[in-house]
Amino acid sequence: MKHKPKVHVITLGCAKNLVDSESLLGQFRSNAVEIVPSIEDADVAIINTCGFIEASKAESIGTILETAQLKSTGSLKKVFVMGCLSQRYSADLAHELPEIDGFFGVNEHQRVLAELGSDLKYNLVGERVLTTPPHYAYLKISEGCNHPCSFCAIPLIRGKYMSKPVEQILSEAKGLAQGGVKELILIAQDSTYYGMDITRKRELPALLERLAEIDGIDWIRLMYAYPTNFPLGILDVMVDNPKICRYIDMPVQHCSDAVLKSMRRGITRRGTEEIIDRIRQRVPEIALRTTLIVGYPTERESHFQELLEFVEKIRFDRLGVFTYSQEDRTSAEPLGDPVPAEEKERRRSVVMELQKGISLEKNESLVGTILPILIDRKERDIFVGRTERDAPEVDNEVFIEATEGLKPGNFCLGKVVDAIEYDLFVSVIKPSHRLH
Repeated sequence: MKHKPKVHVITLGCAKNLVDSESLLGQFRSNAVEIVPSIEDADVAIINTCGFIEASKAESIGTILETAQLKSTGSLKKVFVMGCLSQRYSADLAHELPEIDGFFGVNEHQRVLAELGSDLKYNLVGERVLTTPPHYAYLKISEGCNHPCSFCAIPLIRGKYMSKPVEQILSEAKGLAQGGVKELILIAQDSTYYGMDITRKRELPALLERLAEIDGIDWIRLMYAYPTNFPLGILDVMVDNPKICRYIDMPVQHCSDAVLKSMRRGITRRGTEEIIDRIRQRVPEIALRTTLIVGYPTERESHFQELLEFVEKIRFDRLGVFTYSQEDRTSAEPLGDPVPAEEKERRRSVVMELQKGISLEKNESLVGTILPILIDRKERDIFVGRTERDAPEVDNEVFIEATEGLKPGNFCLGKVVDAIEYDLFVSVIKPSHRLH
């Protein structure tokens, strides 16, 4: 393009995609490209797609078609597609959607920038334009994955595991802190594998210690902790350093040994329960989040009943459920997709109904306690925040009636006065509270 356009970026999928978009926006800013928050004001739209499961593919395709329609009416001059779906199916997409001006993979920011008359500023790699509220940010510590999980296409899309260098992570984290970020949310395909590709050691405990030294950071939250070979040194850092949230997101996916074996998870039910016991013994106040998959091709009704018993026994603090999505070129693809969609949804609903009761009991047990709360936003006369036990977007929220001194991005001290399945209600004790 002869002039630098007004650009709008649409991000679909997970937080890892969000970080990719924020990095691209940072490059646009350094190239003096105008970034606009509304597609109605844009000359160019860039869609960062997700291609992880069938539902996310459908969302990506729908968004591409809707955006292409805006181009056909003259509202947009160009539309570009990038990210996981484009990485995986670029040739098919280009054939089916000739109206799209270009398709780019997950690591092709330089090509995207060139299309818009901009250059990749290597000295600014890691700088981002945050699209989250300014007080928290996702921090991606690696790319790709080495695990052979039968249902997952991520290694096909993003390649082998590559840890980001420690100094690069620290530099990015310091920049975020200087910009006002108080909570770092560590993400990766497997955060606990960090360092193995460089030193053959799991370096996440040491990385957490280094990140905790950064001034201005109050919370460091750990997501995507693979249960197999979980590095127990993380727990010592968590106990010793109050900046590390007593929170772990550990996707276990299933509990049946037969299903886990077919999934190629590298762990048994007994091994899963043992690591959970070790975590809870070392950090009794820990909040454990997990995700499960129901409707996997080899999951029989007996396996599903075992899963229900497991959920009841373990009593995770936070839990999400995916229905199985058959993905081409994965090792599970030859198994077919024998569980009907309606049955998958039934199983998902049954698990979530069970978890709803567990969550209610756990929330009710907090009534009367006093907790630090990070305020995320204000909605009319209500402030909405989170406790240390909750990640943004996916976990519980805290509701507080407007009180003088409360402000999004700040911590307050509050007493839990009521609870429902997935929310807490709090009265303010101290509207402005310093953690460290």
